[in-house]
Amino acid sequence: MSNTGPEGSVPPAPSGGRGAGLRPARAAAGQGRERPLVGRASALLTWRAAAFVALAVAVGIYYGVHQRLFELPLWWDLAWLCFVLIPAVFGLVYLALPLWRTPALWLFLAALGFGALALVLQAAGAGPVANFAKLAAMTAIGWCFLRFFEEVSWVVLVAVIVPWVDSYSVWRGPTKTIVTEKPEVFSALSFTFPVPGQQGGAKLGLPDLLFYALFLGASARFGLRPFWTWLCLTASLGGTMALATAFDVDGLPALPLLCLGFLLPNADLLWRAVRQRKLKEA
Repeated sequence: MSNTGPEGSVPPAPSGGRGAGLRPARAAAGQGRERPLVGRASALLTWRAAAFVALAVAVGIYYGVHQRLFELPLWWDLAWLCFVLIPAVFGLVYLALPLWRTPALWLFLAALGFGALALVLQAAGAGPVANFAKLAAMTAIGWCFLRFFEEVSWVVLVAVIVPWVDSYSVWRGPTKTIVTEKPEVFSALSFTFPVPGQQGGAKLGLPDLLFYALFLGASARFGLRPFWTWLCLTASLGGTMALATAFDVDGLPALPLLCLGFLLPNADLLWRAVRQRKLKEA
C-alpha cells in the first residue's frame, strides 16, 4: 500500500560482495588482529548509537514544533521534504542497520511491541510519536522477513514483481478504495512527513516502510552497497513525491522507484551474483 503525496546467525552472503572480510589464514580466532578489529567494531557501534540519538532528537523536535514554523511555497515544501526531512527520518533506519543481525524471534517480538505501541499512541491522539513506532515496527518486520531470502536473486525477483502489484493497488485496487473512501484508515496505516507551518503533510504507506527496510537490510546481508542503497532508496521517495506534485495527482505508488533505488546502485553486483548462481547450477 502506498500513496506518496505532495541470525544473529545469518552471515553476509558472499555473492556479489565487496570484500567479504576474510580472515588471514594465520590469524586464529582470538589471536593476532582480532582484538583491534573488535575494538573498531565497538567504536563504530558507539558512533552509530550517538549519531542515532542526536538525529532522533533533532527529528523529534521538528515533529513537535513544525506547525509553529513559517509556511513555505509548495515547491519549497517539497524541497524540504526531499532533501532534509525524508533523509533525516530514514537516516535513523540506516544508523540502526547493524540490528538486522538480531535473531528473528527478537525482531518479531519488537515488531509486535512497536505495533501495539503505535495503536495505543494513535488512539491517544499522539500521532507524531505513533509515526516512529510504526517505522520501528515495519523496519523490524522487514529485517525479520529478510531471513527467508537465502539468495540475493530472491530479493531481485521481489524488486521486479512488487512494483506491478503496488501500481495496481494504488490505481485500481484496495489502496485506491481506502484512500478515496476511508481516508482515516489510510492515515492510520501510513507514515506522515509534515511540512513546515501546516498540520498535514505527505504520507507513505506502511508496506513501503517494510520494503525500504527489506532492501536496505538485503544490501548489508548480501555484501552490496548499503550507503548508496540508502541514498538511492531515499531519493526514490522524494522523486515519487515530486512526480505526484508535478502531475497534480493525489498519490503515486512508491514501490516502482523504490525498487529501482535498490537495483540501480547494486546492478553490477546483482548481475554477477545471478550469473555465478547460473554457472553453479549448470
